[in-house]
Amino acid sequence: MDKSGKKRILLKLGSNTLTKETNHISRGKIEDIGMQIAALQDEYEFIIVSSGAIAAAKQFVKLDNHDKDVFVKQALASIGQPHLMRIYHENFSDLGLHTSQCLLSYSDFEKKQTKLNIVNTINVLVKNSYIPIINENDTVATDEIQFGDNDKLAALTAVLLNVDILIIATNTNGIYTKATFNDEVPETIELVTDLQLLQKEIGDSKSSHGTGGMQSKIDSAAIAKAANIETWIINGLEDNFILKALNNEISFTKII
Repeated sequence: MDKSGKKRILLKLGSNTLTKETNHISRGKIEDIGMQIAALQDEYEFIIVSSGAIAAAKQFVKLDNHDKDVFVKQALASIGQPHLMRIYHENFSDLGLHTSQCLLSYSDFEKKQTKLNIVNTINVLVKNSYIPIINENDTVATDEIQFGDNDKLAALTAVLLNVDILIIATNTNGIYTKATFNDEVPETIELVTDLQLLQKEIGDSKSSHGTGGMQSKIDSAAIAKAANIETWIINGLEDNFILKALNNEISFTKII
């Protein structure tokens, strides 16, 4: 909780949530997120870590090279990032919300001065009611494109900004028990206090758009847990998923 008395949430949005599992960014989903932030703004401050730049670019361009090459993905991210920010800006401003862009890379978390700069800048933005929308600086860094779909970036940022809750939006109702994973209605593990026990429950499934499976989410939760930050893994495809989770109206995984 910061000096304003508001709790601080870091909301990590993966490509699957932002596209609603299609091939393009869903304006409806971004509007749904904006409406929830607007409804909660008296009690909570939001910082967003957003994937989706590559998905945004694919709506507009087809590059000649093979899509799987990392440098092609970097080029797509460079094309898509302004489009992604425009969609956020248009939908959020209709709700009276202000947005700002912050591009970070992993090396930023290794330098004391840079970390301080990030904290100071983001605190100024939040204090002035601007929602920082953070993405990895994909044109210079390839880590997330290949590995974790911003899950780790979200966790490191959450720790740096001393948030209260790290919400990771995904395409499942949290983490399912291994025994029911393939059932028609799998059972959600609702509360986790021991990550080693949780580790035994997960498979190696990846999300279809993103590069982050459940393992990268658990690794992120471990980073947050070490700093006494709760991680909530929630189904972001659900309408009003933040409000419903805060009111315990949906099944999700809470790691404390």
